[in-house]
Amino acid sequence: MTSRAACGWALLAFALTLPGFARSQDYPTRPIRLVVPYTPGTGIDIIARTVGPRLTDRWGQPIVVENRPGASGNIGADIVAKAQPDGYTLMVTVNTFTITPALYQKLPYDPVKDFATVGRVATGNIALVVNPAVLPAKTLDDLTAQVRARQGKVSYASPGSGTPQHLAVELLKQRLGIDMLHVPHKGAAGALTDLLGGQVQLMVLPVHTALPFAKAGKLNVIAVSGEGRSVLAPDSPSFAELGLKNLDIDLYFWIAAPAGAPGRVIEKWNREAASILGLADVRESLLKQGLVPSPSSPTEIAARISADIARWKKFVSETKITAD
Repeated sequence: MTSRAACGWALLAFALTLPGFARSQDYPTRPIRLVVPYTPGTGIDIIARTVGPRLTDRWGQPIVVENRPGASGNIGADIVAKAQPDGYTLMVTVNTFTITPALYQKLPYDPVKDFATVGRVATGNIALVVNPAVLPAKTLDDLTAQVRARQGKVSYASPGSGTPQHLAVELLKQRLGIDMLHVPHKGAAGALTDLLGGQVQLMVLPVHTALPFAKAGKLNVIAVSGEGRSVLAPDSPSFAELGLKNLDIDLYFWIAAPAGAPGRVIEKWNREAASILGLADVRESLLKQGLVPSPSSPTEIAARISADIARWKKFVSETKITAD
């Protein structure tokens, strides 16, 4: 063996003794906890329980999904923020995370400094819908005219004050220059029941939830979020097509780890999650749940999160919105 080769092997042997190198090469060597800050059955939970088993198969270590709901996702997020940054505790979350800093005077964590973003995993379009039995509008112009004619007597439902659905309609009110009464509910099921029953006239719903009722003639889809038409509802116009650009009211989901998690672990999660989301059967399964696979880099989603935290703080301050 030449002296140069011997030196190279010696350096490699030394590197293998370094904790960071060993962790990145061997990771994972034990089960990983994937926290979902909401209840089972939500879009976040569906993503975690779709991606998790695929990673288990690839890595040979269990990905244990742990639902820790409460306080608009703050309880689960706080658990992750305070976990050891060793790559064995992560979370899947949704952009409610960017709204809570505007609604709560004090959070138990810093939404930017206490997390390392892994990458976006999916987006979810929402649809503005009306019950045609009580508000017979078919287009955005129809809706705007009828709401103005009723002088603030039109009401809309939401799953609760401070939810993304609530803020989406409030943003639409501001952009359209119309007034409507907000009727908050304790969850999406009750809000949808009141919409279908005619107790309220409209609300925003995930596209895949709205479409069956639209096909049955029980709801009219006025427009769908996103800059282009939704792959789930190609026959419905987007708000951008109708002149309401840059609303940015889609739901979006991402994976995060505690700040300080090893960079190579973040990279591995990002690469492997994107690979899984590109599988045809995974994409088909998520699309049926209204989730459009859309992986991104860690820096891209981090920039979006920071921008949304700032814009929702400004919007909530202007509109005086409060949480339940």
